[in-house]
Amino acid sequence: MTSSRLAITVLALASITWGTTWWPLKELAALGLSGLPQILIAYGSMALLISPLLVLQYARWRPDGRFIALIFLLGGFANLAFAWSLISGDVVRVMVLFYLLPVWGVLGGKFFLGERIDAQRALAVLLALTGAACVLGGPAVLDAPPSWVDVVALLSGFLFAMNNICFRAAQTAPIPAKVAAMFLGCGVFALLLVAAGVQPMPDNLAPSTPWLAVAVGALLLLATSGSQFGVTHLEAGRASVIIILELVAAVVTAAWWAGETMTTLEWIGGALILTAALLEAWRPPQTQ
Repeated sequence: MTSSRLAITVLALASITWGTTWWPLKELAALGLSGLPQILIAYGSMALLISPLLVLQYARWRPDGRFIALIFLLGGFANLAFAWSLISGDVVRVMVLFYLLPVWGVLGGKFFLGERIDAQRALAVLLALTGAACVLGGPAVLDAPPSWVDVVALLSGFLFAMNNICFRAAQTAPIPAKVAAMFLGCGVFALLLVAAGVQPMPDNLAPSTPWLAVAVGALLLLATSGSQFGVTHLEAGRASVIIILELVAAVVTAAWWAGETMTTLEWIGGALILTAALLEAWRPPQTQ
């Protein structure tokens, strides 16, 4: 049996890695490879590498084929939206808005898995939504619509939560096949958007830049695999608490390396969202 200590270590390292992925993404953008082209190379290269697993493990995931298809769609768009918003926006703001995961996870669990919303879960949803309103500007959010980066960051959190529900529901499908479906989806959607001219491939890139994007893709694949390994071998509550290291790592490194700051209202909103995540993580198991 996999030891919980190993699972905790792997999940903690994966979460910290996810929390610092903004740095190589933005560094690549500074080299001229930004947005969708960067995502296409990073995720597309890894999709080409691991997609054969979908063929080799077909017999094992076929009973959960509908969930694999949903992971392709939801997980693919989730990764694309998350990376695109990190590349284009303020790291801390994007990460805080992404961490509305407790709201989407609770509502998704209710409507798709029949999980009960008790008082503690309802409080977590209320705190998270209030926190998001603070991050978006409090009462001023009514004066002007959120930026497109805000919308994409919110969308990425929602899609990740729905993708996680599909991961949980696909009990017989092996983890490598599920990860392969997610990366393949992201690569395919990025390719379609680049081909449609939404953001074309840049000219005159340094020869090493695309290879650096491949290396970033390998880092993202490693972080994703570590996260899935950890959550598979730990209780949901304990895993949720450890995953919060992702948000902490992003806030600390963005302030330290990039000099990003948050307003008082944004700090309050972030604290409310973090509290909501902890409430959901420490919620005792429900009896059926």
